[in-house]
Amino acid sequence: MKNYFYGKLKSCGLVLVLCVSNLFFNVCFSQPFYLPTPNTEIFNWRNPEKYYVPTPGKNWESGTFGCVRSDGYQMHEGIDIKCVQRDKMGHPVDPIYATADGVVVYINNKPSLSNYGRYIVIRHVIDGIEIYSLYAHLSKVSDTLKEGTPVKAGDIIGIMGTTANTRQKISLERAHLHFELNLFINDKFSWWFKARYPNERNDHGVWNGLNLFGIDPRLLFITQQKQGKQFNLVNFIKNQNELCAVFVRKTDFSYLKRYFALVEKNPLVEKEGVAGYEISLNYNGLPIKLIPRAPSETKGFASVQLLRVNPEEQKNNPARRLILHNSSGWQLSNTGLSLIELLTY
Repeated sequence: MKNYFYGKLKSCGLVLVLCVSNLFFNVCFSQPFYLPTPNTEIFNWRNPEKYYVPTPGKNWESGTFGCVRSDGYQMHEGIDIKCVQRDKMGHPVDPIYATADGVVVYINNKPSLSNYGRYIVIRHVIDGIEIYSLYAHLSKVSDTLKEGTPVKAGDIIGIMGTTANTRQKISLERAHLHFELNLFINDKFSWWFKARYPNERNDHGVWNGLNLFGIDPRLLFITQQKQGKQFNLVNFIKNQNELCAVFVRKTDFSYLKRYFALVEKNPLVEKEGVAGYEISLNYNGLPIKLIPRAPSETKGFASVQLLRVNPEEQKNNPARRLILHNSSGWQLSNTGLSLIELLTY
């Protein structure tokens, strides 16, 4: 099904019908995020297999976002969007569109350096908050693009492909766009990575996938469609389900400054000052809300302290293994501690 918006312009008694492919719901509702390929079946509830590309031998759900692989214990931080246009040889030729107005911040044109293959990262500012879109497995990046190039929503930025450096290659049948929407964690990532993994290479600097934490694009597109002009990215992020809340005795870190829109007010802090921050994490480890805490609220707290846990959320979405339960109760796992370390480095 092709998605077209038909608008009528009357001039000199003539009716001009405008056809804008793929942008129907964006035009209708003035929404900031556009679909990144010509495939519009994301809104087809009856046949999701027309939109998502599964991993070999699995069903369509393995191509969605979340704890959808390895029996729920492997995180997939994007969505894999099925090819709908091919040339005579069966190669994908779907154009890839910028999902929103923004600026290109990174292009990897060396597929051998990443399991994302050839990919692009674009920075957007939506509702006063930074968000980064990532487009992976491309066969080609538009010749007009370089780091620093501004783009408009709907601009063609590349062509779908099958590039990757994984041992199991992406077959032509499984050609897809791996698409992510991410928040950026720390400007000091490269220093943290070198200290944490001194013997490992980091070919992508701060654009390493470990420094980009995803939100579910499918949920965002559907929420945006339902809410229309009422959609707000800050509210969308804050309303994610909380996995756990952690107190950190830090008051100055990169994420706090970049995502100040996610910081809640605390009247007590205005009187006493800030002793640290309570950080709510979703199941992917994304900090979705930050609350400054005053000294009187944090007496006896450690420098990093787990405050609360949503056991049901952990049961439903266990892939990140950020928390664990033992005879002493709930604790941050080593993975969870590493995430907090990166966040506040």
